[in-house]
Amino acid sequence: MADDMTPRRQFERRRMALRNERESWLQHWREIADYLIPRRGKFLTLQTGEANKGDKRNGKIVDETGTLALRTLASGMMAGITSPARPWFKLQAPDPEMMQFGPVRTWLEAVERRMQTVFVRSNLYNVLPVVYEELGAFGTAAMAVLEDDEDIVRCYPFTVGEYMLANGPRMVVDTFYREFPMTVAQLVGEFGIENVSQGVAQRYREGQLDQWVNVVHAIEPNDRRVMNMPGARGMPFRAVYYELGAAETERQQFLRVEGFEEFPIMAPRWHVLATDVYGRSPGMDALPSLRQISVMVKRKAQAIDKMVNPPMIAPSSLRGQATSILPGAVTYVDMAAGQAGQSAFRPAFEVNPRVNEMMLDIQNKQRDIERTFFADLFLMFAQTDRREITAREVDVRQEEKLLALGPMLERLHDELLDPLIDRTFSIMARNQLLPEAPPEMQGVELRVEYISMLAQAQRAVRTASIRDYFTFGIGLAGANPDVLDRMNFDKGVETYGLDIGVPSDLIRADDEVKKIRDEKARRAQQAQAMQMTDAAANTAKTMAETPIGDQNGLERVLAGMGVGA
Repeated sequence: MADDMTPRRQFERRRMALRNERESWLQHWREIADYLIPRRGKFLTLQTGEANKGDKRNGKIVDETGTLALRTLASGMMAGITSPARPWFKLQAPDPEMMQFGPVRTWLEAVERRMQTVFVRSNLYNVLPVVYEELGAFGTAAMAVLEDDEDIVRCYPFTVGEYMLANGPRMVVDTFYREFPMTVAQLVGEFGIENVSQGVAQRYREGQLDQWVNVVHAIEPNDRRVMNMPGARGMPFRAVYYELGAAETERQQFLRVEGFEEFPIMAPRWHVLATDVYGRSPGMDALPSLRQISVMVKRKAQAIDKMVNPPMIAPSSLRGQATSILPGAVTYVDMAAGQAGQSAFRPAFEVNPRVNEMMLDIQNKQRDIERTFFADLFLMFAQTDRREITAREVDVRQEEKLLALGPMLERLHDELLDPLIDRTFSIMARNQLLPEAPPEMQGVELRVEYISMLAQAQRAVRTASIRDYFTFGIGLAGANPDVLDRMNFDKGVETYGLDIGVPSDLIRADDEVKKIRDEKARRAQQAQAMQMTDAAANTAKTMAETPIGDQNGLERVLAGMGVGA
């Protein structure tokens, strides 16, 4: 940033640059919102005000297929990726051999349980469906994960149009600017009357508490970071709040300046091209069909309306006279010459629409919209009419879902779930809410493995291969048992269990297995030794009881060995 500008002006200059860059997306987003979720998005100027407005906005939605399909997509992603009802992630040591060490596994499982408890206590599972819905509709979503005195972490979702983003050198979002309104009472309550502008302070003293004030919130990398400096100056990311349009003075630059050890904004994109900041979405792909089905539904309704309530032709003599088209009603008309056999009060034209064909066309378009939002994949088991589905068919359907959602799922792991887990772990560590790590894990960066239903579907191909391999080998062993020598049963069981998300405490570590097998071997040796001792004793007894001449068998053997009886 230029040194000849005040910090406030530097932030303002970048805000305007990011605002101009975002401008080309606004019309597209607004049209998507009109046809899908009209109460989402902030597209009016802040002075016009969209806060707390309850006006009707769904005038362009004449068929709810798109809205319901988007809702199914968000619900399916919630249940399939981050379900609160089951574990969806596991912490792993970077070295697989460390996972065989009992204290390491115990510590990682304790950390997982504490993090899951924090997620449940917070509002994360209320916010994620909003994030998934924004992601499916607009291709870009954003939420903040901040420290909270009551719930450890607190999540705040944002809607498209109220924020601007920028990528860092790795093409990952690292800058967030937001424009939003606050009331005078909220502003003073949040930042203190000593930090607000003179105009806001004056309105507060005059009791104008509910007037709206425009505020800017900016978070970006701290390019002036001073290492080991306490407070915001030493943090990797800086954040400021300031009143938009307020007079700038030396005393009143910002409402608040703060810093973050991690970027607190999670900004996933559905699909992004090259250096683009904002993503593409199923909502963008479905928009032409959403516009088309609106026209088709309106035309069908018009056709049926003209058939049921057609426009009428009547002689001018009926002007001002009582007429009716109600069933059973009578309208009296004097027949003119040449009108015999023809009613003077009749439909202007007869409409006989092919309603069945029109409905079929609409249903085809509805299915296209549902496929665009992957609703058919998320509901594939609920929609099937078959009572019996083979295990192999289940695998094939999971692979189909994987092919359709795999790229999005990988991006979601990278841009939403990894940063969420990293930030939550760091917040808990700073607040000493984690158990003490064993020496082997001190300073070690953890690895996250996802075990949600969709993540397991990604590994369905490998688990099916493992199952088929061992089934095939065991089948051949009936004819040739030697084939079992090529099969590593221990490794197969461990890999299969991890791939299907079995809790790690149900899979014994190598040292535990070795102890168990050593004990089994020791007991087998003892049993064998006892059997040999018993056999020798029985043999001696038999020989002692067997007469051979004037000696028994045992005496004869001992005499032969030079041992006296």
